[in-house]
Amino acid sequence: MTGSVFLLWHVHHVAGDEAGMVKHFDSLDDHWADEVGGDDVKLLGAYSSWQKAVDRMREAMLLNGFRSEPRCFSIDEYVVDNDYWTEGFS
Repeated sequence: MTGSVFLLWHVHHVAGDEAGMVKHFDSLDDHWADEVGGDDVKLLGAYSSWQKAVDRMREAMLLNGFRSEPRCFSIDEYVVDNDYWTEGFS
């Protein structure tokens, strides 16, 4: 039986747009980062359910650093044993 794993991410955004404004996530599925521009991406963990990832996110929101950007968490669901990148790159 194949299951899913839920990855909990946080991005400390520092990269600005053309106007110098730092943009943050609009929702839990609005995950993006500009690491070249200085955004700091952290994988907090991999969880067996969405609810466990949400519970961990709520705990992390109380911690130094994370609490200053509470909207910058995201949760991604991945199916175990599924290929997500099937072609090469250049």
